[in-house]
Amino acid sequence: MDWTTRHCRFFHRLLAPNALLYTEMVTAAAVIYGKRDRLLGFDTAEHPVALQLGGSDPRALAEAAAIGQAMGYDEINLNCGCPSDRVQKGAFGACLMREPALVADCLQAMRESVTVPVTVKHRIGVDDENDYAFLSRFVEPLYFRGCRVFIVHARAALLKGLSPKENREIPPLHYERLKALKQDFPKAQFILNGGLTDATAVQWLETLPADGLMIGRAAYHNPWLLRDLDALVFGEDAARPADRREVIEPLQSYFEKGLSEGVPATAMTRHWHGLFHGQPGAVVWRRAMAEGRAPATVTA
Repeated sequence: MDWTTRHCRFFHRLLAPNALLYTEMVTAAAVIYGKRDRLLGFDTAEHPVALQLGGSDPRALAEAAAIGQAMGYDEINLNCGCPSDRVQKGAFGACLMREPALVADCLQAMRESVTVPVTVKHRIGVDDENDYAFLSRFVEPLYFRGCRVFIVHARAALLKGLSPKENREIPPLHYERLKALKQDFPKAQFILNGGLTDATAVQWLETLPADGLMIGRAAYHNPWLLRDLDALVFGEDAARPADRREVIEPLQSYFEKGLSEGVPATAMTRHWHGLFHGQPGAVVWRRAMAEGRAPATVTA
């Protein structure tokens, strides 16, 4: 949330022409009652792009999913993995893993309201309920209601005592649970998430084997990682930049267009700070992006 905005996703698409991009999580109520252009608007260059929803009311989620499809999203994803206090108070996110029947009802209502795929993102457990039996009991009713893509953050969510940041780092990773899920639910695809911070992540596609990889904050801080993974998985692609500086011109065009539409400069540039991560001149670039300077004016 607050990270993969439309400005971030446009940037990431420049680096990874074949990746499926995800929005930040948006609550169903915000989609229904909020300012949709601001919350859900996106550039056509972002396709394919998935809308990630948060909520626990089947009717509201179905309505929000239909709105998302009407606005052009290629997939609707239900978040059952976020551990934040705010999400828990709203009775959605990771705490929903304790209510698989309700999640199955939500999934069915969403699938009946759209024709695009409806997927689920979740953890492997919640607090002390984190064995494979618990995970299987969560996945099973969703599988039999027709869900065929599960994005699995291979850590349990500890809802008591850990911050969201700590929940991304402290609970141990159990990638082997994905292999068990694939054996027990063979018609579904299981996408691995969690702890994938460099190009060696691709090994898990063959080791488990996983059906795909989801990269989160690692791609935000070091976005060139997306470019490298895209190349490793999909091979040569003329649309993929060979050098970081090739990205500056399209960012500049996007920046100028955004300014002409009244978008604050820093709302765009703050998401582009990682372009030169680990490279000479990275500090100069990060400072300029934090200040909202035009990309083409920066010598990194």
